[in-house]
Amino acid sequence: MGSGETDDDVRVELMRELKTASQLQHAWIMQAWQSEPGLHPAAAMLLSDLLKNGEARPSELAKRRFVDLSVVSRQITQLSAAGLIDRRPAPEDGRASLVSVSEKGRAELARWRANYLEFMEKALGGWDDERVTDLTARLAEMNTDLRRALGSAAFLADTNK
Repeated sequence: MGSGETDDDVRVELMRELKTASQLQHAWIMQAWQSEPGLHPAAAMLLSDLLKNGEARPSELAKRRFVDLSVVSRQITQLSAAGLIDRRPAPEDGRASLVSVSEKGRAELARWRANYLEFMEKALGGWDDERVTDLTARLAEMNTDLRRALGSAAFLADTNK
């Protein structure tokens, strides 16, 4: 086995571990949602994106979330019906709208965040802050490189602001 094959193997294994981490996060989200139904987890992720990145047009959210605009529109409808977002006409084009997190939405996200932090503390309680910070920085760097390799402007949108 040449060194090129070994390099490929470790990169494939990295992607496997990332996929597993994503599946485990999804499992926690679905478990939390089933024990306390209400806002669909995908809509909650969109709400979280809005809180982190600020007011946005639905089309911008779709690009950032790597989904079709119709998916974001359904999630916005759900969030709006629950009173978790505010909508206003875009100043430069009254036909378009801008959405942002409402006060009720902020409270809902704070509750979800507390539950998530409790879970992560239970799971990674033996990890010190330096270890978590190091892994976070490495993953952020990897995500930047993956976006660059994909080459599309939509994929280059930095969601780690």
